[in-house]
Amino acid sequence: MSERVSAAGQEVACVTSEGTGPAVVLVHGNSSSARVWRSLLDGPFGRRFRCLALDLPGHGDSARGRAPEDHAIPGYASVVARFVEEVRAEEAVLVGWSLGGHVVLEAAEQLPGVTGLVLFGAPPVSGPADFGRAFLPNPAMNVGFTAEVDAEAARSYAESFLAPGSKLPTDDLVADILATDGAARAGLLASIEAGNFADEVAVATRLDRPLAVLHGEGEQLVSLDYLRSLDLPTLWRGEVQVLPGVGHAPHVEAPERFADVLGQFMSDLV
Repeated sequence: MSERVSAAGQEVACVTSEGTGPAVVLVHGNSSSARVWRSLLDGPFGRRFRCLALDLPGHGDSARGRAPEDHAIPGYASVVARFVEEVRAEEAVLVGWSLGGHVVLEAAEQLPGVTGLVLFGAPPVSGPADFGRAFLPNPAMNVGFTAEVDAEAARSYAESFLAPGSKLPTDDLVADILATDGAARAGLLASIEAGNFADEVAVATRLDRPLAVLHGEGEQLVSLDYLRSLDLPTLWRGEVQVLPGVGHAPHVEAPERFADVLGQFMSDLV
């Protein structure tokens, strides 16, 4: 089911699965949309759990942000926090991919009832100085911070989401990149360069709820060594969960395997 929800003064689009079990709020990455969760929502996982996938401002079917701060991580986090309250999912599990993972961490302390967090493609950082260690030196990442993006650049960016050599079509990923408001990418870059986001390592360290960190074995953008160097007290099963045969977007590359891991995390919360 598709609907629109008013959250922190923003009109955001949302897709909800048919499941009636515990809520799972899904937050997409930079230049993406709720469409990336389609397989999860339409499959057995979505028929079991109440999955809610929103489009961040400037992405997908949501309205553009009204001001530059709407495209900063704190602005997105406020939208997610108010969205969770509006849809009465205060005890949900928050799942964030890439930019969405950073947004979920920023929102976590505004949502004390959330029962768990799942991050992938989103290494917690203390500040801009950590980026060189947290992320791999892939030039395609620059596209995610460029206002004007052509089809060739969009395809290069989309391909960086997948494991090297993947034959998976990227048409939907490219379409989302091209449809994203360029001001969202430019605004995100400006806010990051200004350090306008929380100390995510400190947030993750203070968490009193289970935190699952997933990582694609063929990840082209995020450093596994960096993730493993972090001391995360509530880390699910005590280690980063490495998913074989996938890259930055395991929910797109291997949705059934991704759903299985997410289901295990949900089961462990009981």
